[in-house]
Amino acid sequence: MSDKEIDNDAERMLQAALGGMTATEALIAQTRAEREDVAGRAAAIAKNRERALRLLEALEKSGD
Repeated sequence: MSDKEIDNDAERMLQAALGGMTATEALIAQTRAEREDVAGRAAAIAKNRERALRLLEALEKSGD
């Protein structure tokens, strides 16, 4: 397989993965989706806070 054929195959796979969008359009769509996932981020923050508090409690108990 020549380099040109490999490049063409890679380009077709990239276009299929992007669903017909350009790279810029895909980046914008992903950025919007991340920005709109406010509930998911809030849940992750709460979960991390819970874990941190449990870890702190365990460390305080081990220090006694």
